[in-house]
Amino acid sequence: MKTRYHCPNCNKKGVFTRYIDRQTNEYLSDAAGKCNRLVKCGYHYAPKQYFSDNNYSFDTKINYKVGVKPKPKTSFINVEVFNKSIETKQTNYFIDYLASIWDYEIAYFLADKYNIGTSKYWQGATVFWQVDINGSVRSGKIMLYNASNGKRVKEPYNHINWVHKALKLDSFNLEQCYFGEHLLNEDNSKPVAIVESEKTAIICSIYLPEFIWLACGSANNLNEVKTKVLKGRNVVLFPDLGCFDLWNNKIENLTNLATFRTSTLLETKATETEKRQGLDIADYLTKIKI
Repeated sequence: MKTRYHCPNCNKKGVFTRYIDRQTNEYLSDAAGKCNRLVKCGYHYAPKQYFSDNNYSFDTKINYKVGVKPKPKTSFINVEVFNKSIETKQTNYFIDYLASIWDYEIAYFLADKYNIGTSKYWQGATVFWQVDINGSVRSGKIMLYNASNGKRVKEPYNHINWVHKALKLDSFNLEQCYFGEHLLNEDNSKPVAIVESEKTAIICSIYLPEFIWLACGSANNLNEVKTKVLKGRNVVLFPDLGCFDLWNNKIENLTNLATFRTSTLLETKATETEKRQGLDIADYLTKIKI
């Protein structure tokens, strides 16, 4: 069963989850569902509203569920593929960017620490490998950066892909973990900081080394499944500007696993222009010379 559809609001493909009527096991409507682009779209046509709009009687209980299929076993990437991307001598524009902030000694230190790989999918492309707490390679996110300013290349299209898709592993079942999760084994007592982007986690680890810096990969990827590995930890969330409420509201469902708080640093210091730009903590830290 297909589980992600075209969003009727933002017109993006593969981001929309429909609701299913439990009695008929059919979708309520093409429009009844929720877009997972919570910040940039936020579309949610709930079953209750759908029933009201279509004059359903609430005298009879109507059961519905989110359209999902049983989850298959988690897939992993062959370690030889992982090692090859780590050991290659090909140009990596993201590592070049890190060297422009500091130097190549620090850039390669970070590449080793965070398992930053290189891909030939695009010239100079980076692989952000997701290695879980057990050392298994879940997959790698392939991204292309501008070596001069560290911005992602989004023209003429968004340069982002997954290793398992690039390798055409059609039966691959991706279950993401936190980027940097493998670092949790180094110190059980060290507090954890979570940001959205891999780039931000890597940069912040130099400026604020008192934390273990992890990235969830997108605003919507901060969830209970990933957070099980943080059990018993002290965790600080550093959301991008514009995502404070979204992340802060998630804490209620995560506190049974770890102690969470959400940093207000950016929200209290940022200008309105910076908030509209959706800056993150790394955008500020990289202005500081150390």
